[in-house]
Amino acid sequence: MGFKELVQQLMESYRNHPIKKDHCSCRLPSNKEVKKIIHDAKNLLFPGYFTNSNVNEFGSKAETIFYMRRLQRRLSSQIGYALLYLADKSYCKTIHVEAKELADLLLSKLPHIRELLHTDLEAHYQGDPAAFNKDIIVVSYPGFYAILVYRLAHELDQLGVPILPRMMTEFAHRETGIDIGAGAQIGKYFFIDHGTGVVIGETSTIGEHVKIYQGVTLGAISTSTGRKLAGVKRHPTIGDHVTIYAGASILGGNTVIGHHSTIGSNAFLIQSVKEHSKVMIKMPELIYKDQTGVLES
Repeated sequence: MGFKELVQQLMESYRNHPIKKDHCSCRLPSNKEVKKIIHDAKNLLFPGYFTNSNVNEFGSKAETIFYMRRLQRRLSSQIGYALLYLADKSYCKTIHVEAKELADLLLSKLPHIRELLHTDLEAHYQGDPAAFNKDIIVVSYPGFYAILVYRLAHELDQLGVPILPRMMTEFAHRETGIDIGAGAQIGKYFFIDHGTGVVIGETSTIGEHVKIYQGVTLGAISTSTGRKLAGVKRHPTIGDHVTIYAGASILGGNTVIGHHSTIGSNAFLIQSVKEHSKVMIKMPELIYKDQTGVLES
């Protein structure tokens, strides 16, 4: 098939099977810019960890100003595109002013986000004997990285910024295999160990000092009703000092896990659990055979 014929087929496909933007033909926020926003935010939150310059933990004033201004420009631009898209407009001066105000509000939250991440870093360090220092956690642990991006996205979500928070958490999802809804409420000292396959729904509520292992799902019981569940709390509430082991599924907006509880691997819960509980599935029957295939007693 020639190039011209292929182009013609694609043009026909556009007409016959249109996939239109739901609001307008104006520009959407950019995934490339989202990546850059996260990069600049990381440099402000953890100076010296993600740059080639020798910056100590107290940061460089010049570099801080540089990243702050660049992050402000990038945030203002992408927030503006998100607001314009939902407003069905390609340009509006008042929206651009609002976008800059929202970007400045997010920047004002950075000290608070650092305080939360400081507790998360401590939880990872105290909870993982394989971490020989905190630096290795900051630069390499997927759970900590996913939490970092979530904390940024959550603040944007709380400010009412559309589209961008989801794009940020989905970027972290692609990078780490950890899916945290930007709307989830997560307390201090949060620890995700290993992390691959963790899913935390957007209406989940998680207390302080919670530890989650790989493959855990905090989800909804059913999404068969689709859009009718929008805005409804459909994900569980986890109390303080709870540990949830690998593969456990805890589902439903009315499901509450009491504080100081432990949920064992592969448990499936759709009902609440009292505080100080231990929930385990029954041990499977183990069958031993010797080399001849005879069952051992």
